[in-house]
Amino acid sequence: MIISNWLIFVSKDTYSMFSKNKKTSKIDVEQHELLEHAHVRIKEKKRLYNHFIVFLVGSVFLVLINKILKYGEAYDWFIWAITFWAFLFVIHAINVLLSKNFMGLDWERKQREKLVEKQKQRIAEIQEEIETDFPMSNINQKKDSWEKLH
Repeated sequence: MIISNWLIFVSKDTYSMFSKNKKTSKIDVEQHELLEHAHVRIKEKKRLYNHFIVFLVGSVFLVLINKILKYGEAYDWFIWAITFWAFLFVIHAINVLLSKNFMGLDWERKQREKLVEKQKQRIAEIQEEIETDFPMSNINQKKDSWEKLH
């Protein structure tokens, strides 16, 4: 019974692989954009977690160098190095966890729309300047007079 069900399953998959009527899932643009954004966010968080692990291992390594290997034994320099690294990690965490929420997809979309609108206004201004400086009627008259001469 299990083998016959498996054969039916395999034969259906084989048929769908080689048939002309393939069912393709269509993802609309908004869904695709959301999936890409989710993928980017996952990568950012993964990098943050990796940074945290490297920070922990590196901190232990710095303490070992200073205390066990007695490099710069007279001064506890590892405290400053770890503090600086922790500061960088906190900036990284704020960037990934907080600022991305405030400046997410909606913010990017609004900024893009503002820039496009500014560009359209600037293009319209330039076209007006061109039309006032070089009216089409004068260009057509010059063209007609040029054609008459030749």
